[in-house]
Amino acid sequence: MELLRVVFRHYRWPFVGVMLLSLLSAVLGIGVIAFINHALIATEGSVGDSRVLTTLVPFIGLVALLLAVTLGSQLALTTLGHHFVYRLRERLIKRILDTDIERLEQLGSAHLLASLSSDIRNVTIAFVRLPELVQGVIITLASVAYLLWLSPPLLMVTAVWIAFTMLVGWWLVSRVYHHIHITRTTDDRLYRDYETVIHGRKELSLNRDRARHLLEEVYDAHARTYRDHIIRADTFHLSAGNWTNIMMLGAIGVVFFLANGLGWSNTAVAATFSLTLLFLRSPLIQAVGATPTLITAQVSFDKLRELELAPYRASFDLVEDHGEWQTLSLRGVTYRYPGRAGREGFAVGPLDLALTRGEQVYLIGGNGSGKSTLAKLLTGLYRPQSGEIQVDGVAVTEAEWPRYRQRFAAVYTDFHQFDRLMGPRGGAADPALLDNWLETLQLARKLELDAGQVLDTELSQGQRKRLALLMALVEQRQILLLDEWAADQDPQFRRVFYRELMPRFRELGITVFAISHDDHYFAHADRLLEMRDGQLFELTGEARDLASRDAVARIDTASP
Repeated sequence: MELLRVVFRHYRWPFVGVMLLSLLSAVLGIGVIAFINHALIATEGSVGDSRVLTTLVPFIGLVALLLAVTLGSQLALTTLGHHFVYRLRERLIKRILDTDIERLEQLGSAHLLASLSSDIRNVTIAFVRLPELVQGVIITLASVAYLLWLSPPLLMVTAVWIAFTMLVGWWLVSRVYHHIHITRTTDDRLYRDYETVIHGRKELSLNRDRARHLLEEVYDAHARTYRDHIIRADTFHLSAGNWTNIMMLGAIGVVFFLANGLGWSNTAVAATFSLTLLFLRSPLIQAVGATPTLITAQVSFDKLRELELAPYRASFDLVEDHGEWQTLSLRGVTYRYPGRAGREGFAVGPLDLALTRGEQVYLIGGNGSGKSTLAKLLTGLYRPQSGEIQVDGVAVTEAEWPRYRQRFAAVYTDFHQFDRLMGPRGGAADPALLDNWLETLQLARKLELDAGQVLDTELSQGQRKRLALLMALVEQRQILLLDEWAADQDPQFRRVFYRELMPRFRELGITVFAISHDDHYFAHADRLLEMRDGQLFELTGEARDLASRDAVARIDTASP
């Protein structure tokens, strides 16, 4: 299975050690049976004090050793499993961090959350049950070797019986895999429903018809699918366990029939055979019982593979020095979204744009014109499908994308509110710079900070955006991208932003690329750009004057 293969690849020698310990446990188990057969069953008459010392004491010691070794092997394998799951979760998160934004957007947050929660949890549970499967297999092999030594004819018939038992059991288990795979696919849909309930709670409170439709028609259909298939999976699982249990008891009856009824062996050998099968019965049932969780883990591995995330790399491509630059250019850059339902995806470009160090450029455009796509292309979150991005005339190569992105600090419209302030290269923010910006952004009396951590993030939307801007500024990046940043500010602070903050950015040499429709302040921009139907235009002369008087009218006029 994938689980064992991955564990062996990453923890080869510890895994080999655990396997050897499990083998020792199996050998000791068979040794206890052999001791019972040769030292206890064969004993006739009364047992004197000397016999107690030579039989019972060694037997108790052997059982105690078996207990210690068995427990040790199980704990060792379980501990190894949890170490592996810890590393698996860490590697998965790192791969998500390294994967291009466009791929993550295609997957959606529900799919990723299901993988980080359900899939990792399934692997964890499988590791808890893995010792049962491993020890079941090892004990079975050791028991077969012992039974072969006792009576090859009896073993042949017993082996056919057990093989038939396991064959039917594996067929039942294969049905478990089928239904578990469907439940895991349904998990993604349920997570999307959970997201809708949580993120759409305000709208659902206002529109009870929509809430009823979501619960009774959307969620309920997914929940019923999950319920029906998990019941079928459990049915086949229980059937496999009961089948194995009963057929192992039947094997004991067959052994006594062959030994006593047909004379294939004597009663002592039959009794030892039966004792061994009874000893083997519990590990086999446990192995069958562990199989569904291991199957679920295999399904989870399949789902993780389907994510098609970036390969794992330990490094974060940290940049000590971004280097000086004077011009940043987009040359013939194009990007097209994947098509859906037989329709071509929206295309942007070819785009040609040049930014000069320290200038302030504003961008306007209607909904769906391509503004956000341009912003993601400019910051390197989307990679051009054709054309190239240049820094001082040198094209950004595949290996340089992480370094290129780290020139930017950004506040997007759908920004995430972090709770820790970080300075350059991940260090602490400069105290003087932090205090200055706190006063300028009017947050000094709003925020409670402890060693760079924001303790109170219960802020209005406008204040949250100021906090996001504060975090971007103390990083001291070279280029600042603001996506409709002032839209949630009150009129007074909006004026402060354009008339006081923007000139300070220019003094500090920060290049600002701002998506904005605050036409009253367009005069402060060095250049004014417009996105229209995926194409980029620079507004000059009369067109800029018109946009500065009424940006909405400009967009309406330009729309088809």
